[in-house]
Amino acid sequence: MKCLKINLISLALLAVTNMMGQSLEKMNWLNEPEHWEIKGGKTLVMDVPAKTDFWRISHYGFTVDDGPFYYAVYGGEFEVKVKITGNYVTTFDQMGLMIRIDHENWIKAGVEYVNGKQNVSTVVTHKTSDWSVVQLPDAPRSLWIKAVRRLDAVEIFYSRDDKDYIMTRTCWLQDNCPVMIGLMGACPDGKGFIATFEEFKVTPLPDLRRLEWAKKQGK
Repeated sequence: MKCLKINLISLALLAVTNMMGQSLEKMNWLNEPEHWEIKGGKTLVMDVPAKTDFWRISHYGFTVDDGPFYYAVYGGEFEVKVKITGNYVTTFDQMGLMIRIDHENWIKAGVEYVNGKQNVSTVVTHKTSDWSVVQLPDAPRSLWIKAVRRLDAVEIFYSRDDKDYIMTRTCWLQDNCPVMIGLMGACPDGKGFIATFEEFKVTPLPDLRRLEWAKKQGK
């Protein structure tokens, strides 16, 4: 697997981002939708286009990589979270976080609407995709989705109040490799829907290997 290639401009933006915190105005689009806006500098509202998705091969036998994804590049270990609100209409309407190395290696986590029910959903892709879901007993207006990258693993959580988080998945992701982190939506079967993202925040974390090394030096 090849790590994401970052040019000098991206490296400069990465350094500024890590020092100043993530700004929605200073991010990039993959598959930019026709209609989107940033409100008050802190809220992204996108009209998720119809017939879009992220998936590779397994179960369905096809590959699609055309959903809207609004991202910034980060290296090292981090915590990322966002509050998501969607007017889900059709089965497989979805929105949430994406962590992406390239088109063959990525994770998307959020809410996916299936047969009239909201599900906390995670798709992990390394060449081929898998899918795990936790059906919610009700239809909350909003949820918080959080991911934590430590070494070669990513943990996925959700919360109803941004206080108590429930972990739904731990999965592998190549470490020591910069990744694109951001906000994604998809609407494989419907006519599109409105997705609202609030309180998006990426927090760099101390490198665990470095901390362990420092502990050993102190003995």
